[in-house]
Amino acid sequence: MKKIIYLLLFPLVSFGQAQLDSIDYFFKKKQFEKAEMELTAYLKKQPKNLKAIELLGDAFGHQEKWDEAIENYKQLVEANPKSADYHYKYGGAMGMKALTVSKLTALGMIGDIESEFLKAAELDTKHINVRWALVEYYMKLPGILGGSKNMALKYAYQLEQLSRVDGYLAKGYIYECDEEPELAEKYYKLAINHGGSLWCYDKLTTFYEKQKQPEKALANLEVAKEKHKRNALHYEMGKIAAEYNIELQKGVQCLQTYLKNYSPEDGVPKAWAHYRLSQIYAHKRNKEAALKYIDLALAESPKTKSFKQEKIKILKL
Repeated sequence: MKKIIYLLLFPLVSFGQAQLDSIDYFFKKKQFEKAEMELTAYLKKQPKNLKAIELLGDAFGHQEKWDEAIENYKQLVEANPKSADYHYKYGGAMGMKALTVSKLTALGMIGDIESEFLKAAELDTKHINVRWALVEYYMKLPGILGGSKNMALKYAYQLEQLSRVDGYLAKGYIYECDEEPELAEKYYKLAINHGGSLWCYDKLTTFYEKQKQPEKALANLEVAKEKHKRNALHYEMGKIAAEYNIELQKGVQCLQTYLKNYSPEDGVPKAWAHYRLSQIYAHKRNKEAALKYIDLALAESPKTKSFKQEKIKILKL
């Protein structure tokens, strides 16, 4: 249900320019604690500023402080009950909290979560994110508690009217959850053919991995790499080669390319690329090379459990 809440930034119209710049900077740098501190201080002076309340809720959400986020979004809903975004964020924060509490407590939250999502969908017939949330909600919830494939498909069809790509992806997700892999693959491919974004390729790759079809996942990543020219895709290809012991030489080449062209924006630290190289060389029974790369990984991140376990395995070769 991680897609349930998309925390959005909006212009801080009533903030001073210096405050706007600092909050925007903190969010872009993912320094949410600092954003929280600045917004909290601002709200002591301007306690009814809805934009500041919303952004503080977003800052809490990014830190998984769901109780605090819920309280902020509740204030927004009470102040403006006709805002679809406010209902969406309020329901989303409750949905995320429901994942962290006991089943009995979560059970008592289900009605409120659904109510907020449905209200948001009613208020804004073009709200894509809340329709995604409803698709996930009805597929994740057991049937005895109100889960429904038909209801999920209803909102997937609505998504398709708003964005064909989102509709195809939603249907792919529904059929994947319903254990109908042929239909899931069909709709994920339709999303790629119609939209072709990196997100579309990622959904199909992840699906193939879950289906234990690494060759298809690797082939899909190869096409994505040629189209999008993203260095991060080199790592993903190397990871699959390492995890499934396939196309090992291609995996080595991809990981070396990733390391050569690495920048922090690629997302995955270099240590993990070294770890994947150590796995590949272990598959090749090349103990010396495997040790070289796992030592590089440990030098960068000595406390990572996976790295320490891998070195133990390599030493037993």
